Amino acid sequence: MTPWKLHPPWRREPLRRGTDVVQSWMALATGLAIAVAAPVAGVVAGQAVHTTSQHQRAGWHTVTAVVAKEPPARVGVDTSGGSAGRVHAWVRWTAPDRTVHTGETTVAPGVRVGDRTTVWLDRHGALVRDPGSPGDPLALSIVAGTVAASGTGFLLFGADKVGVRLLNRKRSAQWEKEWAELDSQGRRHWQ
Repeated sequence: MTPWKLHPPWRREPLRRGTDVVQSWMALATGLAIAVAAPVAGVVAGQAVHTTSQHQRAGWHTVTAVVAKEPPARVGVDTSGGSAGRVHAWVRWTAPDRTVHTGETTVAPGVRVGDRTTVWLDRHGALVRDPGSPGDPLALSIVAGTVAASGTGFLLFGADKVGVRLLNRKRSAQWEKEWAELDSQGRRHWQ
């Protein structure tokens, strides 16, 4: 005895109902849609995030600033140069128009008041609080692509499940109608 399974929709079978054929076509279409749409959504989302990040970073430039306030001490700081070991500190810098500005940004651990450090400004001259590392846009675009692809796949899968549920309701209504007809035929026959 073989367990019930979805057969290809083009295969003819005597006990197959219209709802069974529709469900088979839905399963095939959903599988194809997930195989195509999910990767496309992931690539599009990842590329959009990467392009936006690159465009944003393209307007940034560096200036030399002076540490204005002692950064908080951190125990167990990674001093290998990665962004994970950076700390926040208040810095002071002079703009091209000779105005002095202050703001909080990330700096290397171990800097003291009066030390010079390099900070990033955006195209409007505002201090970039946490510029991150050069690899951050790539990592962010990978995460965005993965989330978009997964979300698209789950959305299509969920739509298929809703369709199957609606088909099951229709199938149940057909069965009830047919059983009621058979029941009434049987009662007339025995009367």
